[in-house]
Amino acid sequence: MVTLLQQRLLQLGCGPLEVDGDFGKQTEAAVRQFQMRFADQDGLPLKIDGEVGSLTWAALFGQQSVSQTLTPQPGHPLLVRMLQLAAAEVGVLEEPPGSNRGARVDQYITRTGLNPNAGNFAWCMCFVYWCFDEAAKQLKVANPCIKTAGVRDHWTKAKKKGIRTITPDQAVQEPALVRPGQLFCLYHSATTGHIGIVESVIGGKLTTIEGNTNTGGSREGIGVFRRTLRPISSVNLGFIDYNA
Repeated sequence: MVTLLQQRLLQLGCGPLEVDGDFGKQTEAAVRQFQMRFADQDGLPLKIDGEVGSLTWAALFGQQSVSQTLTPQPGHPLLVRMLQLAAAEVGVLEEPPGSNRGARVDQYITRTGLNPNAGNFAWCMCFVYWCFDEAAKQLKVANPCIKTAGVRDHWTKAKKKGIRTITPDQAVQEPALVRPGQLFCLYHSATTGHIGIVESVIGGKLTTIEGNTNTGGSREGIGVFRRTLRPISSVNLGFIDYNA
């Protein structure tokens, strides 16, 4: 694999580089050259870190060279239904914008046990829980999703309960681990974060459905949006996998 990488880098004029199958300092420097000179498959700048993650590999060898996952693992009708429900909610907006309120938003918040009249609540996690809970009710099965309104609380409790989690390093090194139906988790501080639902994974990038966001990806946005082109490498807390 390293030999193939070195040969490709030389073909693209990134060197000097000896084709010896060893990912040493020369190869790392050549990767950095490539990342400085070339964009990813969507024309966006590559991260210049000398590492060959899924986006850099796809830029080197083509998107088809990176595994693509488009559906949840077989045998998980709950996740399939959850994704359908989440997609149907795209376009729900706060009323008024910026208030963390609204008829539908209040339903998301209430489902986690909070009273929307009692405070101003970020609701990205509430939206995720509502999607799981509504799917479970419709299918008459138990809801596996942890009942909480907090992203960091969800992550911590999932790990304690033994629910499968995927670290950022694992996701970058093996993108095929990330699948639709999983939850991506970001942290912004010791107490704040953002969460959303992975709808599809293509070429190292995610299509996600997120609540309390906007087209720019804010964690304090105004509605439910479908977002594209979020790199797997941008997920800094990890993924929660209710497939397992």
